Amino acid sequence: MRTAVRAGLRRGWIEFRQSFTNGPELLGHFLWPALTIAGLFFLRDREFGGFTLGALILPSILGMNAAMGMVAVSQQLTADRGDGTLLRAKATPYGMVGYLVGKVVSVAGSVLVDLVIVLVPGLFIVGGLSVTAGGWLTLSWVLTLGLVATLPIGAVLGSVFTSAPAQGLIQLPMLGFIAISGIFYPITALPAWLEWLGQLTPIYWMGLGMRSALLPPETVAVEVGQSWRHLETAGVLGLWAVAGLLLAPVVLRRMARRESGSAVAARRERALRRSVG
Repeated sequence: MRTAVRAGLRRGWIEFRQSFTNGPELLGHFLWPALTIAGLFFLRDREFGGFTLGALILPSILGMNAAMGMVAVSQQLTADRGDGTLLRAKATPYGMVGYLVGKVVSVAGSVLVDLVIVLVPGLFIVGGLSVTAGGWLTLSWVLTLGLVATLPIGAVLGSVFTSAPAQGLIQLPMLGFIAISGIFYPITALPAWLEWLGQLTPIYWMGLGMRSALLPPETVAVEVGQSWRHLETAGVLGLWAVAGLLLAPVVLRRMARRESGSAVAARRERALRRSVG
């Protein structure tokens, strides 16, 4: 098991480095952050409720982008299932554990770099933020715990789909969860039942933690209970992390048992027919 984890860490680091040498992936690392920074620039002087709109939006964007790392894991897992990567991992002792560790490391590293690309210019562009030593500490543990809580969930979701077109369906429920998570507006503005539903998602707690780290203390007035609820944030994200880390290897192993050379070849042939058609 220890050998598999070490191999997964090395695999994740290699995949992370390769994402910055591949042209399309490198473009993605900078394109969306650049568009986000441009939006923050145009909103830097707009005010809402006595605060600049850019300051209110920046932490929410960081939280949402971090949570969307689960979609990246799901997409990569579906691609690896199609080209036989998972079949090779299945043939290695504890190979699925190493594979999962590698994906968490590579995607988490990419997400963190993307967040830094947005956050550093955003601190200079956007006024009204409250950046303190305690805020940086809060940002660090919320990000770490949030990524551990969400990335294994992406592996579970990715194991459900056998093709990239089918996997694209995951975007629809994800957009729904984002809509009710209070990531861009106070969740207290929603009906009570949606407010409770939104608080069951890790996306809400990641957004709340980001806001507590970067916004002035007085903005807590619009939150549930007028509190940043750090203890609850750590508890809910911790539960999601434990559940994901326990469930993901089991789901991946069961999925790998159904993998075979003939199944991979059949998926490749179907993909080739679609591309030719």
